[in-house]
Amino acid sequence: MNKQASHQINPEKLLLSKWTAVKPVNKEKHFLVTQLIRDEQEIVVACVLEAVINHRENELDWHVLKDASIWLPGWL
Repeated sequence: MNKQASHQINPEKLLLSKWTAVKPVNKEKHFLVTQLIRDEQEIVVACVLEAVINHRENELDWHVLKDASIWLPGWL
């Protein structure tokens, strides 16, 4: 059985958390969660990641952060 590595994440604690891209693009490696996006029931559905190097923002489904082949917690 080939099990994909994943992180346990509490979406309520994502705000201002730090993340490292496993495969940086455009020298963007380190990111900070600057905003949580919620649905009508106030459930976190997405987050905004800001690149530390140039402050470019990306919105993505927070579940993607669980994939250890794409994202690592903290700044490495």
